[in-house]
Amino acid sequence: MLSGEKPKAYKPEKTPLKVIHKSEAPLEETELKVLLELTGSGDNEDRSPLDLVAVLDVSGSMNDAEKIGKLKIAMQFLVRKLSPVDRLSVVTFSHDSTRLFPLRQITEKSQEDIIKQVNALDAVGGTNIAAGLEMGVEVLNDRRFKDSRVGAIMLMSDGDQNIGDACQVQVGNFAVHTFGFGQDMKPDVLNDIANKSKGGTFSVVGESNDLSKAFAQCLGGLLTVLVQDLNLTITQVDNQSKINNVSAGKYPKTETNRSVTILFGELYNNEVRRVLVDLRLPKVGRRKSKQVLQVTYTYSAGKEKRPMKAPLTTVIVTRTGKVMDKEIPKVILEENRLKTLNSVKEARLVADNELKKVENKVVEAIYSLKFVNVDDPSQLIKTLIYELQHISDYTRTENDYKKKGIPYAMSLETSHERQRYATRGDDMEKVRTFATPRMDTYLEQFNKFEKDPTKPPPSVEDDVKQEHIDDVERERVDDPHTPCCTMIVWCIIM
Repeated sequence: MLSGEKPKAYKPEKTPLKVIHKSEAPLEETELKVLLELTGSGDNEDRSPLDLVAVLDVSGSMNDAEKIGKLKIAMQFLVRKLSPVDRLSVVTFSHDSTRLFPLRQITEKSQEDIIKQVNALDAVGGTNIAAGLEMGVEVLNDRRFKDSRVGAIMLMSDGDQNIGDACQVQVGNFAVHTFGFGQDMKPDVLNDIANKSKGGTFSVVGESNDLSKAFAQCLGGLLTVLVQDLNLTITQVDNQSKINNVSAGKYPKTETNRSVTILFGELYNNEVRRVLVDLRLPKVGRRKSKQVLQVTYTYSAGKEKRPMKAPLTTVIVTRTGKVMDKEIPKVILEENRLKTLNSVKEARLVADNELKKVENKVVEAIYSLKFVNVDDPSQLIKTLIYELQHISDYTRTENDYKKKGIPYAMSLETSHERQRYATRGDDMEKVRTFATPRMDTYLEQFNKFEKDPTKPPPSVEDDVKQEHIDDVERERVDDPHTPCCTMIVWCIIM
């Protein structure tokens, strides 16, 4: 936002808000759960341009024809998918770091030049992740033109750092998406880098083929950023009601006596941020309706980064003497997602030599999910059980748990904390929690590209055109009597 520039009129289609809660509560002191859902929504044609730095491990452990070959194919797909509004820089690291080239605008010529340089890469030397990350951050910090542009880093490594300490590198406000490649990589450092960044994720790439798919889906998100600087503020209306807790994942918060502000940052198209608010309501003597919460949010929209401010949304509850119905299914599902996340964290923190305790905690979490009381068991519950079962399977031997179980759990945690898709090895096509439609598209596109890398994938412009066609077709199917009918629901009180 320029100095002195006032937020413009709110456009609900960019980030519609849903407010979900019981409309009634008993007269006695009680707890009310309020679920807030913010969704990135709009036309990908209006997405923010991307400045991407690919930080690639070319140390000696990558000196394998299959490994280095798959890395080159992954980069070919990535380069082909960027458009003329985007810029790319590639940094490599082994015992030290090298910037292959500064941020370059993507044209047909630059694509060929970049692919040629990537295809010439050799792997030799030690593993200095810190040097590579520092140079990647430097590339983004030194940009002359950066207004409205999204800056991000994709960092891949197949080993353990043996020079420097990447955990000490300050990455600023950039998202760093890390990819642990192969079974010899050490997840702690890569997970820590992603967690310390703004919106980054940690993906576990078990097999060589999975690296390209993981890259493709991460790029599918970065090429659909419609919202930046998203901040959500929740305020209790008076001193009688009290916000006990706000669960929003691993995003920065600022708090006062009466309000909590969550700094979400960037939001991909069709990405959702859920916030679960635990509110204590005081005892009252008679039936009445009253405001208990106020919610508002600000953000910057589209390629021009237009500042927006949403109007105030109020949460109103009627206090009655009735016996309350059971909790709303969406709230139940979010509670259980958070409960499962905590179970995974607790299991991972158990000492390595107590695998039975790890397994018991995971099995308890699975058992709990099987008895979630919702009318229609959701795909979320099925996926959570599937993921927990994977962790349980990896506890059979200490070696399996260290090489597979811990990385899998770390990636799961980061993904759920950020509410953003991250790859977990061979589960890529089965676990789609937080994946967006563009990510699904890029997964399909890469599967075709892998069979014949000489045939370029569709351009980003082609992707947008196809999405427009799909939207029209979807609307026609929903209402065959109406050529075009769009309804935006931006606030629902249940």
